[in-house]
Amino acid sequence: MLVKEIMSEKIHYVTVPGNRSTALELMRKENISGLPVVKKGTEELVGIITRTDLVENPDEEQIALIMTRNPITVSPDDDVRVAARRMLENNIRRVPVVDGSKLVGIVTSYDLVAGAIAEMDVSDPVEDYMTRNIPTTWDRTPLSVAFEIMRYFRLKVLLTLNSQGKLSGVLTETDFINESEVVSESTVHNTSVGTEGDRWSWDSKNVLYVIKNQLRFPDKEVREVATTDIVTATTSTTVTSCAEKMKRRNIEQIPIIDYEGDLVGLARASDLIKALIDGNE
Repeated sequence: MLVKEIMSEKIHYVTVPGNRSTALELMRKENISGLPVVKKGTEELVGIITRTDLVENPDEEQIALIMTRNPITVSPDDDVRVAARRMLENNIRRVPVVDGSKLVGIVTSYDLVAGAIAEMDVSDPVEDYMTRNIPTTWDRTPLSVAFEIMRYFRLKVLLTLNSQGKLSGVLTETDFINESEVVSESTVHNTSVGTEGDRWSWDSKNVLYVIKNQLRFPDKEVREVATTDIVTATTSTTVTSCAEKMKRRNIEQIPIIDYEGDLVGLARASDLIKALIDGNE
């Protein structure tokens, strides 16, 4: 199967020069997590910008200073396994598709799962590919605290647990972006410029005002924002069945439970695409 058979040809992109608000507004509107960046007036790919880039650079306005330059790419005629391998080797979830330097599409780990793996017969159990280091938080955690947890550990998703320790919801990076706003906060720093022997300047001060952009979240708990209509799979569910569930629900991760209903893992689209590589080895 070739990249051009599963790639998205309807491309949402931003241009340089451009600003972060344009990128953020488009991500929110289209519910997407990354955008190719092209040179204004052309279709020449010059970078890629993600939600993580926006979160980690709240002070920077210009897309050119936030985006990743020289992004990893594939061509339309590459095999889908080439795209999967490049995603895995570079720990990314999307690659622009280019013909020369011209942007012609984009392919994501979800596209590989929904367009390739869901149409294959991969009978391996999902427990062979799931991650067992499950990112969780209490569903009464303040949204701002949950955001810091995701930021510190560079996570894309958090599973929420209720007071009984049972799975109660799924919280993604998109949920945080949709709930956040960028606000400017200023702090005042006083610096004395006098000396002990100079009584006339002893009380004189230099006042330094530092303005910094911060992401601000509403006073909510994660349970008010997280998705509670959760689709799950068991450890013995096949990779293809898991991919089919992701495709039907248009989701990028599925919590994995054991036969007693306890949470034991998480299968992400970026985990399942390893099956494409394994199937070729």
